[in-house]
Amino acid sequence: MAEKSNSQVEDLAMDRSKSGKDLFFRADKIDFKSWDVQLEKHVSRVWSRERESYVRKEIWEIDLSKLDIRYVIAHGTYGTVYRGTYDGQDVAVKVLDWGEDGMATVAETAALRASFRQEVAVWHKLDNPNVTKFVGASMGTSDLRIPTSGALASTNGQNDIPSRACCVVVEYVAGGTLKNYLIRNRRKKLPYKAVIRIALDLARGLSYLHSQKIVHRDVKTENMLLDARTNLKIADFGVARVEAQNPKDMTGETGTLGYMAPEVLDGKPYNRKCDVYSFGICLWEIYCCDMPYADLTFVEVSSAVVRQNLRPDIPRCCPNAFASIMKKCWDGNPDKRPEMDEVVRLLEAIDTSKGGGMIPEGQATGCFCLGNVRGP
Repeated sequence: MAEKSNSQVEDLAMDRSKSGKDLFFRADKIDFKSWDVQLEKHVSRVWSRERESYVRKEIWEIDLSKLDIRYVIAHGTYGTVYRGTYDGQDVAVKVLDWGEDGMATVAETAALRASFRQEVAVWHKLDNPNVTKFVGASMGTSDLRIPTSGALASTNGQNDIPSRACCVVVEYVAGGTLKNYLIRNRRKKLPYKAVIRIALDLARGLSYLHSQKIVHRDVKTENMLLDARTNLKIADFGVARVEAQNPKDMTGETGTLGYMAPEVLDGKPYNRKCDVYSFGICLWEIYCCDMPYADLTFVEVSSAVVRQNLRPDIPRCCPNAFASIMKKCWDGNPDKRPEMDEVVRLLEAIDTSKGGGMIPEGQATGCFCLGNVRGP
């Protein structure tokens, strides 16, 4: 009956188009149920195609129903990092504030969105034991389930996450930042063997990134995480980008003062060698368990690094092989700095079997040859 009714309607419509006359037909002769089924199938096909297209475009998209956000780990300028689980795995969830709270301008919000996409585009392709494992992300969602109790709640009992937030989900690294680990060891220092092991983890991670044509651009101990066995993993790709073919396409002060290479501070073109310079500063920090340029302001450091070739003072007890790597990495001329794969080979060649470094044989704590030790 349905096929006959539909066929009749089609025939009548054809007659109407041929005759040019108005067409009238009885509604009780049309199988509307069949039309509903066909319409539902058509809409379903359209939605399916749209979903497939979306998945292909954003292959890093997570299933928010599997994400359980629990409590705050850290706060930042444009977002908050939470501890949680995703599909049974312990994760860290970086939730970015788009600026929908009215505090950011349209241009600032657009820049944040671009930064987020850039971070995800870099991170989801990486696979290395010394790089934090990317799990997935969500772009501008209103479905994040953020806890509102205890420290997470605002004065009105609601959470402060904007209605269209985004998040990046990565593996949870339990040991905290390398910076905090070094601060905790500021007085007693680290055994030389531990210094070389941590330095090698960082060097291997950066060597991998550079092999993928990625420049981190913010290499510092605060952006390095340690797991429960103090294995290092590079984190935070907020300003990372694919290296430009032409160095002139990469300019501007990007990074953290104190770690930034002279060419970056001076607004000149730069390349992956800016990471090598920052790595050199991190080497000094790992060895000394201290803050570089602690007695200078950021303005003083920036000016002196560019104009006076200022670098941290290398302690007298520092083994020559290690000191030599530092100096090569923070050379003022980026062309004279080694590639990170060469740095890996130099560090692997260092003999730590006889100890040395900041903790001389038979001594429980550091030699303090830097002078007064700051901090607790």
